[in-house]
Amino acid sequence: MLKRLLLGTQHRGRLWAALIALCLGTTLLLLSVMIWWNFNELLYGKGQDDSLGSTFLIIGKRVTDQNMGVPNATIFQPQDIEALKQAPQVQDVGVITSNHFPIYAMMGGQLPLATDLPLESVPDKFIDKMPADWKWEPGSRDLPIIVSSQFLDIYNYVFAPSQGLPQLSQSSVKSIALNLKVGKGDRTETFLAHVVGFSDRIGSVLAPQSFIDYGNKTYGNPGVPMTYSQVIIKAKDPSDKHFADYLQQHDYATNSQNLRWSKVRAIVEVVTSATGILALLLMGIGTLVFILFIELTIAKAQASLTLLLQIGYSPRYISRFMTGRFLPLILGTVVCSMAIAAAGQWVAAVNARTQGLNLPLLPGWPVWAALALSTAILLVLVTRSISAAIRK
Repeated sequence: MLKRLLLGTQHRGRLWAALIALCLGTTLLLLSVMIWWNFNELLYGKGQDDSLGSTFLIIGKRVTDQNMGVPNATIFQPQDIEALKQAPQVQDVGVITSNHFPIYAMMGGQLPLATDLPLESVPDKFIDKMPADWKWEPGSRDLPIIVSSQFLDIYNYVFAPSQGLPQLSQSSVKSIALNLKVGKGDRTETFLAHVVGFSDRIGSVLAPQSFIDYGNKTYGNPGVPMTYSQVIIKAKDPSDKHFADYLQQHDYATNSQNLRWSKVRAIVEVVTSATGILALLLMGIGTLVFILFIELTIAKAQASLTLLLQIGYSPRYISRFMTGRFLPLILGTVVCSMAIAAAGQWVAAVNARTQGLNLPLLPGWPVWAALALSTAILLVLVTRSISAAIRK
C-alpha cells in the first residue's frame, strides 16, 4: 500500500539517467585512483623487480668542456658522498670501485679474443641478481665475475655477426673460462675467471670487492688514495621532482632512461587529475538528479503523506521506508562500478605480466577506500534529502 501511495511510475527516465551518471562517475573515480595506485606499485611496489631501474641509479659527475682534462674534476669526494646520502628520496649510497691495475683477458677455443678488461666492484647489497658462489679470497685462482646483460646483447647482435663468430646464450657463456693476466712486468698473476651471473642494473663487468681491493693494493699505485668516479644510489622515488632537481643542480649525470618514470609520473598525474575531476562532476550531476527525482516523487505524494500521517504513520517510519526503496538502487550502482573497476584491474594485471611486470589481480586498498568514502557520502546526502523532503 505504501509503495502505491508514495512511489509513482512516471519520470522513470530521470531515475535511470541519474543512476547511469552515478555509475559513470563512480567508475571513473575508481579508475583514476586505480591508475595512480598501479603506477606506485610499478614504481616501488614490493613485488617489483628492482632491475626495472626504478630504484637504483648509477650517478657520475657530468663531463663538460670546462672540466674536461682537469684532474679529479669528476671524482666524488667524501663530502659529496655524505651529501648524497642526505639528498631527497635517497635511501642508500654505495661507491663503485674500479681496478687501478692492469688486467688482460684472453679467451681460447673457437673464440680467440684478447683485450684489456676493466673490472668494478659494488657492495653486495646493490647487486640485483646475487650468485650463490659470489666470493673470492686471496690465494684462490678461480675468480667469479658478473657481466652486464647489455654486453652479451652487443656481442650477439653486433660483434659476432660482423666477425663470423658464434652467438652465445647465457648458459653457454657461464661455461666459458677467461684467463686473466693481472699486473705488469715481472709482477703478474694469472686467474681463471668464470661468468657466474648477469646484471641488468650495472652496465660493466663486476668482480668481488675483495678481489678489487687485493689488486689495487698489490698492483696499484702505492701511496695514491683510492678515488671513486661513480656511485650507485637507492632512491625511494626517482620520479620525485626534488630528486631530479638535486641531480641537475649538482651537475650529476645518469642514464636518462633510468629517470623515465619522471615523465611517466607527470603524465599519470595529469590523467588521474583530469579523470578525477570529470568523475566528481558526473557524480555531482548524478547525485543532484537523483535527489531531485526523490524530492519530486515525495512532492507528488503530498496528499498520500498527509493521509498516512493522519492515520498514525510517523515521519521517521516513512523516511525509513523511502530510504529502503532507493537504497538498493544506490548499492546496485556502486556494485556495478566496482565490478567494472575490478575487471579493469584484472585485465591490466594480466597484460602487465606479459611484459614482465607484477601487478595485483585485485584493486588495492586506496580503490576500496575511495569506494567506501564516495558511497558513504552518497548515502548521507540521499538520506538527509528524503528526511528533509518529508518534513517539509
